[in-house]
Amino acid sequence: MTEKIKAKIENSLTVLLVSDIEKSRKYYEEALGCEVNEHWAIRDQCALGFKLIQAEDPEDVRPNKGAWNTYAYVKSHGELDALYQELRSGGAIIAAEPQVTEHDWGSWKEFSVRDPDGYIIGFGSGNKE
Repeated sequence: MTEKIKAKIENSLTVLLVSDIEKSRKYYEEALGCEVNEHWAIRDQCALGFKLIQAEDPEDVRPNKGAWNTYAYVKSHGELDALYQELRSGGAIIAAEPQVTEHDWGSWKEFSVRDPDGYIIGFGSGNKE
């Protein structure tokens, strides 16, 4: 049997239809610390990335209901706490405060932010016992 070779994916972007492209660009840059240009909003060398597209009709802007639109993993609880403070002080809209849940393998801590169109971006980190 021949071994199947898989190409490596370097990163991915979440595509978001937005109601006001300039307002969204400003929010992603100022509140979320992304590098923003006419095509992308990226952070940490594309560890977190978005393609913001102006919606032709506001009805086309449809954030997920009851779930995140994007979820990003952070290395440690300490790094997650620092990110939370950074985003909060930058003016990010906090959708859910940091919360810890305990599991048999350790603890999971997460929080989330909301963008001007209601898209939810979650951030989480696990610590093993």
